[in-house]
Amino acid sequence: MRVPAESLVLALAVGIPWALAAALSLLDGRKRWVGWVAVAGLGATLAALARLAVLVVGGGRVEMTAGGWPEGVGITLRADALGATFALVSVGVIFASLLYEVLGGVRSRTFPALVVFMTAGLTGLFLTGDVFNFYVFFEVSMTAAYVLASYREQDHQVRAAFIFAVINLLGSVVFLIGVAALYHVTGSLDMVTIAERIDPVQPNSVIAIAAAIFVAFSLKLGLFPFHFWLPAVYVGSHPPVAAILSGALANIGSYGLLRFGGGLLPRELEFGSAVVVVLGTASIIYGALQAISRRDTSEVLAYSAIGQAGYVLVALGVGGTVGYAAAVLYAVVNSLNKGLLFLAAGLRGPLVGPAFAVGAFSVAGVPPTAGFLGKVALFESGLASGTVPTSVALVVLIFLGSALSFVYSFQIYQSRFWAPKPDDQGDRGKPSPVAPRVVVVLLAALALAVGLWPEPLLALSETAADILVGGP
Repeated sequence: MRVPAESLVLALAVGIPWALAAALSLLDGRKRWVGWVAVAGLGATLAALARLAVLVVGGGRVEMTAGGWPEGVGITLRADALGATFALVSVGVIFASLLYEVLGGVRSRTFPALVVFMTAGLTGLFLTGDVFNFYVFFEVSMTAAYVLASYREQDHQVRAAFIFAVINLLGSVVFLIGVAALYHVTGSLDMVTIAERIDPVQPNSVIAIAAAIFVAFSLKLGLFPFHFWLPAVYVGSHPPVAAILSGALANIGSYGLLRFGGGLLPRELEFGSAVVVVLGTASIIYGALQAISRRDTSEVLAYSAIGQAGYVLVALGVGGTVGYAAAVLYAVVNSLNKGLLFLAAGLRGPLVGPAFAVGAFSVAGVPPTAGFLGKVALFESGLASGTVPTSVALVVLIFLGSALSFVYSFQIYQSRFWAPKPDDQGDRGKPSPVAPRVVVVLLAALALAVGLWPEPLLALSETAADILVGGP
């Protein structure tokens, strides 16, 4: 039987990481050639995802059922603009982080395999059309993340990994309860079918389900007041691991809130939109103020992650095509920013400071970086929020959050790269190897390129928003 080209691309995007992870699990990841095999495999996955993104923007959804099984029995893979966008940016951050570590020297035999296993889980999660399979891929990603959080096995890293495991297992239990409840009220686990059958269900039942799912993804994303675990984990992690956790794994929360809130439970999201905006506002202000009060670079970036995730929540609360497009766009930009900043923070030497500055300017929304594009989209969503007082309040919030972001970003740059203390992480000792520094420079160049040529990202985010509101 001839497989359509679109389905083949989808199968490659999901299948390459699984086959590669299985092979790498038998090999010693400390050997340089093993690391480069992992890099090459992730590069092929990234190329397949880029092709898939072009296909879904130009021709709509791509769907297949694995193994030739009937739909509803086999694993249904379904790629649309929303899933393809998140898969592409997440694998891009993981690819850069793995390349960074391989160039600097892998310290653990399991590191490449774990990174690829996480990639397999994330691609499956973003490209599945079944809620239960979403949960299964979810757990595959999280299991790899638990082990990665203890990479290099120092005491503080092991403690951070334990905290991460406990909190995220709690989130997984809450999410599984929500999945079971969705099946109970709709009789299906297929996302399209759930969206079609959810309207006639009693609102009281669905509101409780939506609340459980919201709590689960808020824990994963580290939103206020579910943020208490995040600083310890990010501060205790090795820079490429922190970049993966913040720039790729955290996208589960953003994607989940968009897919389940905007796509499957839009009525309940609209009902609770005020609460969503308030929690997003609290995350923005709390994260920024805590970041300003810290002096350690990793701590500042950890609290910054809390604040930046709040912008996604505010745009989600605004809803509609403009709000969803802003949420997708900002989630992508935030992933790129966090990957760049965490990787640059682990280096020293020429070129690192300018690369970090680009990431810092992007977080603050300074043109011509990608962050400026995200902040403009947020301003547009604020103006489209409805009443004049609400619009003014959201615009003021976004402006205030950007100003605070600029303050703590400048503080990091000043202490880490401008006038580092001899006993600080940013000492003027031996520079880091050139190759990892080139990786962060390339990421900084990408942040500038997205800001200067935003059309592809705008097309992806707008198409994703159209899908969530039931458009073409």
